[in-house]
Amino acid sequence: MKSLQDAIYNWLTIKVVAEARPDDKAAKETFDLFEDILVNEFKLKDIEIEKDDVMYLVKYTIDGEAKSARFPIELIDIMHDQIQQHPERYHNYE
Repeated sequence: MKSLQDAIYNWLTIKVVAEARPDDKAAKETFDLFEDILVNEFKLKDIEIEKDDVMYLVKYTIDGEAKSARFPIELIDIMHDQIQQHPERYHNYE
């Protein structure tokens, strides 16, 4: 993955899904994949998430420098919202 912004977006999106569906093995494996990308490919450390009424704020350290990325809640929660609205389309295959 070439873009750090895209990697954080994908990681956060699947993190929301994986936390909402703790028995979903595919969501957990996908989350682990993106976390590995952030930590091992992009070298992020100390990753923290804050959420307010409109945005997610992801704080992290890279090369000793504190940085952050912001994402609108509706952009991040869209996959989880789709699963909630149409659970028949998102079976948990174990």
